[in-house]
Amino acid sequence: MTETVIDRVRGVMDAASLSQTAFAERVGLSPDKLSKSLSGVRRFSSLDLARIAEATGTTVDYLLGGREPVRPRSAARSGGAVAEGARWAEIEAIACRFQNAYDVLDLLGRPRAIPDLPQPRPELERYVDQGERLAADFTEHLARQGAEAPAGMDLPALTRLLADHCGIDVALVDLPAQAALSGATWQSDAFRIVLLATTQEWTRARFTLAHEVGHLLARDAQDLRADAVPQPGRQKDYTEVRANVFAAHFLMPEPEVRAVWKRTVADRNAPTDAELSELVVAFKVSPSALAARLHRIGLLDTARRDRLRGFTTEICHVLAGRLDDHYRHRAESAVARPPLVPMAELHAAYEAGETTLRPLAAYLDRTVDDLRAILEPSRAPRALPEDEKGDPVFQP
Repeated sequence: MTETVIDRVRGVMDAASLSQTAFAERVGLSPDKLSKSLSGVRRFSSLDLARIAEATGTTVDYLLGGREPVRPRSAARSGGAVAEGARWAEIEAIACRFQNAYDVLDLLGRPRAIPDLPQPRPELERYVDQGERLAADFTEHLARQGAEAPAGMDLPALTRLLADHCGIDVALVDLPAQAALSGATWQSDAFRIVLLATTQEWTRARFTLAHEVGHLLARDAQDLRADAVPQPGRQKDYTEVRANVFAAHFLMPEPEVRAVWKRTVADRNAPTDAELSELVVAFKVSPSALAARLHRIGLLDTARRDRLRGFTTEICHVLAGRLDDHYRHRAESAVARPPLVPMAELHAAYEAGETTLRPLAAYLDRTVDDLRAILEPSRAPRALPEDEKGDPVFQP
């Protein structure tokens, strides 16, 4: 016997161990409408199915066609104390929360735009060469889209660039501290997303973002892929090598590095600490990352490379007189925030009457009541009684 949508809805109702009335209340349907739909008198609407899927932890795809929910799996758990057990389940739950939003938007006829992006050149055998070429191809792709050059962009601007021109959504999330993860990424035919761990080490966040984009372009992240802190020059996994090379060339393209070096450094053979600090500020990378890049392209000898490696990002901003920029960048990478495009689309769908607040609340990990209080505050403030009017009174 072929299973129907009604059969699958009844199945998730049974699994929820709720009465029909209680289940109707949970999914925002009247008991009468649910009863008619279960009896075949009324068809389940797309919104009904979205509500049922969200309330029962399944997907609309499963309710419609019986296909089991596609959930993230670990594609790579890079070295060190990377998440296991409950901590990995927490990371997967974060990824699933965002995936559910893409499912709802697709159901509502608002799918995320996923443009074609460059891929590794198959004729290049070395992963180092693939990473370098991929960075050049990606930069050219952005230029053809009329996008601003990414080198030197701060984290919010880089995030907007990727969302607007590449269909890559970026979320800053509070990943489990014990997991020792700096980022994760996942893509499908319906979305591309990068999860960055909140951190005050903002240069790490930028490099991790570029590293994860390298994985996306190389198609390394067909399943959820989690990475520890990128360590250029130390990984044995060649896909990690490729992603690190991509990140270095994407954030510090050689022509731009040489141009800024020429404008900034008076004596190539003896760059001052202040001049090198200006370069750190300009490219918004760590002193260590910049030192490695300058040495690789022949602008910095070994001794000066090692000296620059010993600096901190904060010290470089002090020497450059830009300490306020350092604290601003640090604040930008330390606060969790979801990708803006899906959030805006879910809100637009709610405003258009296409859905309830439930999908947006689930996306933001808030309750519907909390969200309603924000979006629908009381229109008229409470009128003060006569004895409360007058001049303000100081009360210690």
